[in-house]
Amino acid sequence: MYMLVENRTSSHLHLKRSPGIRSWSLFVGIASIGLAAAYYSADSLAWKLFYMAGCFFVAAQNLEQWEEAVFDKSKGTVCLKTFNLYKKILTFSKGGNEQVVALLNEIRDVNVEEETVRYFGKGYLVVLRFVTGFSHPLTQSVVLGCRSDVQAIAKLITSFLELDRVESQQDLSQSSETEASDADDPQY
Repeated sequence: MYMLVENRTSSHLHLKRSPGIRSWSLFVGIASIGLAAAYYSADSLAWKLFYMAGCFFVAAQNLEQWEEAVFDKSKGTVCLKTFNLYKKILTFSKGGNEQVVALLNEIRDVNVEEETVRYFGKGYLVVLRFVTGFSHPLTQSVVLGCRSDVQAIAKLITSFLELDRVESQQDLSQSSETEASDADDPQY
């Protein structure tokens, strides 16, 4: 699953993403190697603690991030938050939280982009495109093979921000301008 809808009202959309089963399996597998190395080795206690701590840090480094996207029409902002366990451990809880805040009225488009993931194939993620030409991904990690889930989230955000209505209104105004200019041209 790409992102889950935590809360949805007419003025508030809260999306969340947690590490998936693959990520947790990798975490448990790497941590288990450290525990097994410590349990079955005949080394001193210091070396056993080193095995466990080393494997725990590697496991935490490979764990995906917790991510949130909060679209709030009453404030007129979108807040993208990430929480990284590895950075939190390394900085002794001073870091690990990152936050990006942008204005909703500056979002021009919501797209699904495809990225090639080495050895695994193609991954998909939602990208927010701003009026300034700047693009920002909704999440820092991609989803492998589930394009329909990612497209559903992109469609949800587009309908929440009413970007599909803005596009259709612009199309109508452009077509009426074209018809008006065609009426001004003399017919031969």
